[in-house]
Amino acid sequence: MSNQQGRVALVTGAARGIGLSIAERLAKQGACTVLVDVIAELDQTVSRLRSAGLNVHAARTDISREDEVKALVADVVARHGSLDILVNNAGISPKHDGRKALVEDTALDEWQAVLAVNLTGPFLLCRHAVPLMRKRGWGRIINMSSQAGRTRSQIAGSHYAASKAGLIGFSRTLAAEVGPAGITVNCIAPGRIETPMAAMAGADVNRAYVTQIPVARIGTPDDIAAAVAFLASDEAGFITGATIDVNGGHFMG
Repeated sequence: MSNQQGRVALVTGAARGIGLSIAERLAKQGACTVLVDVIAELDQTVSRLRSAGLNVHAARTDISREDEVKALVADVVARHGSLDILVNNAGISPKHDGRKALVEDTALDEWQAVLAVNLTGPFLLCRHAVPLMRKRGWGRIINMSSQAGRTRSQIAGSHYAASKAGLIGFSRTLAAEVGPAGITVNCIAPGRIETPMAAMAGADVNRAYVTQIPVARIGTPDDIAAAVAFLASDEAGFITGATIDVNGGHFMG
């Protein structure tokens, strides 16, 4: 297991699911880890991890608002001294009676809300985190894309797919800009993972997915956390601008 002692990590959407597994993994590796979310479970999650002896902290932040993101990053640096690892995991994928809306039925405000959280939020966090990483000459940014951003999806709406595809393009551009400063930027593109978001589609949909996955199972949050932990490590210093598919072989790009 990589040693992240002395580093500060920030993970968004970390109160549960994939974000929680990522935050817990980084904290177990020794990173001072800040869990960012807006849901009520955040405080309970952080209390549980602290009771296990982990150095974790809660930050209730709406990442779609630049004033809150700016305050968050400033607070992290003031309290913990740096920001070395940024994991942009937070995302939303609205459904209607368990189904996506067709493009023609998607309301503009819903479209804008999804892009604000899934794409603008990571942009804002990167914009404020990168100058700090430049000063230290080291940084790791991992952005959570999706299989829906890599190929067509029968489950994800157009707004979600567009935001996740956009995140890949954004990450490649940023990777080229910050590589000389010792900062890497990569994406993880999960397939079907056992999370509250995936559960919204219904058990029948998830069972049907398994029949199409070569490894014959739905993924777990720990599967994603393991990939993120590697990309956040020193060992992954020669990987940047990449998108790592973690989907059990359901999509092979």
